[in-house]
Amino acid sequence: MTFELTDELLDSIISAMDNQDEVYVVDAAKGVLVQRSGDEQNYYSLPEWKPADGFSIRESFVNELHAPLAREELQNVLHSGRGVFKNFRNTLKEYPEVDKRWHIFKHRIMSARINEWYNSLREIWGLEKLDQLPESDETLVHDDFTFRVYNPQTDEKTILLNVSRSFSDDEELPLELSEAIYKMWRERFASQNDTETDGYICQSLSDEFAGCITASSEFSSQDKIVFITSLFVAEQFRGLGIGTELISMCIARLQTSGKQWVVFPSYITPEILQPLLIRTGFKKFSSGYFLQLSRSVK
Repeated sequence: MTFELTDELLDSIISAMDNQDEVYVVDAAKGVLVQRSGDEQNYYSLPEWKPADGFSIRESFVNELHAPLAREELQNVLHSGRGVFKNFRNTLKEYPEVDKRWHIFKHRIMSARINEWYNSLREIWGLEKLDQLPESDETLVHDDFTFRVYNPQTDEKTILLNVSRSFSDDEELPLELSEAIYKMWRERFASQNDTETDGYICQSLSDEFAGCITASSEFSSQDKIVFITSLFVAEQFRGLGIGTELISMCIARLQTSGKQWVVFPSYITPEILQPLLIRTGFKKFSSGYFLQLSRSVK
């Protein structure tokens, strides 16, 4: 007897595979999971999934994670030797955005395993194989964060406060150096003309500051040229796609407003962003990167 792999059944199978204490099977007649009670003809065993498989996908997730704080803590958990799964789960609770990405990642990997298993059954049943399940979108940054246009009157202090906090929390940074860097940021904002500054602020769904980007045309005698004057993502939110989205949204806004050139100075260009800038169309020069926007947008 055959059965349909519905979304509801798929989610049930994932939960059952994660459960190492009970053994479940698919009751093909009802299209649901039941605990194994015999070797009835209409029962199908689930895909094999051992603790080693669970550890492996957690390790793969952490290896691909670019959020420094969460990655370091999760790596320590994976190498702790005991209570790994429980401690992994508890650590993720401290990083809600990373936790959501983990569940998306796990669902995608386990869904692929289930899809292979289901196709092997369909082959036995003499049915055509189904296409691979579509991969989940792991860049759901707008589901986890809100983005709004930068307001100089209200946002400048917020940015400076969070920048200052990030430096003061860095134990390897001497106090005098931290103060000097903060002064540089403060003077940079103080020198900007509010009417010529644009950008975006990113916040978590709990209204916690997550990042910002600002741009100004005051450094050029031509209003068509804009300089990116800041790009900052709070450390606990790094690696979640916020910086990428801030850049994309800012460029789109500048293009819509009729700007022709965007300059990304080297002193605010993290090395990790350089490949992104190249893919976006930026060209490297001695002092940073520049991008020519479409001339067709007025």
